[in-house]
Amino acid sequence: MTATPITADLVRGAVELETTDRGIRPHRLPAWARARADPQVLSAESCPAGVRLVLRTSATVVEIDAHRTTTSFRGMPPRPDGRFDLLVDGVPTDQQHSSGGRAIVLDLATGTVETHDGPVGTVRFAGLPPREKRLEVWLPHHEPTELVALRADAPVTPAPPADRPVWVHHGSSISQGSNAAGPTGTWPSLVARTCGVELVNLGVSGGMMLDPFVARVIAALPADLISVKIGINVVNGDVMRRRAFAPAVHGFLDTVRDAHPTTPLLVVGPILCPIHETTPGPGAPDFADGTVRFRATGDPAEVNSGPTGKLSLQVVRDELAGVVAQRADDEHLHLLDGLALYGEGDADALPLPDRLHPDPATHELIAERFAAHAFGPGGPFA
Repeated sequence: MTATPITADLVRGAVELETTDRGIRPHRLPAWARARADPQVLSAESCPAGVRLVLRTSATVVEIDAHRTTTSFRGMPPRPDGRFDLLVDGVPTDQQHSSGGRAIVLDLATGTVETHDGPVGTVRFAGLPPREKRLEVWLPHHEPTELVALRADAPVTPAPPADRPVWVHHGSSISQGSNAAGPTGTWPSLVARTCGVELVNLGVSGGMMLDPFVARVIAALPADLISVKIGINVVNGDVMRRRAFAPAVHGFLDTVRDAHPTTPLLVVGPILCPIHETTPGPGAPDFADGTVRFRATGDPAEVNSGPTGKLSLQVVRDELAGVVAQRADDEHLHLLDGLALYGEGDADALPLPDRLHPDPATHELIAERFAAHAFGPGGPFA
């Protein structure tokens, strides 16, 4: 087995690579933006959702050493181990789970935090076809991961850049992939593979708050297609009132438009989330039945048409429609109602298991519908 340095030309979907004491940490926000971010965003962006190693090789065995960080709650079942998904010439071929690394345990009763440091873990893909091929290894979408070493039993070279449109997408934990089966099972990853685009996933769990620095990041990235999925974090974080919301959306879009004046730009509203349809945030975890679920703690009476009225998802959808209508002179700006991706007719058959995030089957449903709406005939990305 021969080691190959992990360099930027082997990594796709990351905005920046940080050199650490162990190796390389992919980031989905650059250092200047991370300096402006709160801990929630920092934790989420360091999870390599949509990040993959892409290489050419005739190797039959490939090994990756990686050091992960996991977070769990004392007394609660741990989240499943992260997954590395392998595609051979675009075909899903193997899956291996992460191990070792740093474990952070939060005790909600006492407020204490325990940290347990473990070893670097190794994932191994063996039995690969002994021919020249393109390999894609998609990294775990919910575990901060440092890449330590790459080994193979044949030479490894960077795969030539794909001649495909670059799709930059920003959203919440649903876009990052919460509750998806693995990194290629998040709805943006499924769309990217189905529609033949290069994904840059800027979904940040709990952090889609219309932050101006994220708009600047999107403005600075090369992009052929851009989408922003807006709503659930603004509501369940209870971060702004009706008066502030629409101007914040306009400002976010203005920053993106300054750099990408004619790029197709799709504003996506929130999918159905019954706990927040008419009830504002803040949202809170609910551990009553021994699992992590979520509930809305706001007062529906505070949702009103006044400037200090709180936001519900129904209000957000109305406001987003108004923003896009006000920008009717932008022929490349489009709106997609999130209820077209997952709505009232879907909740009975595919309920949100924790009341907030879709399960693997619903990620697939959202991906299928987004691909049809956005990339289908007459769609904004067609």
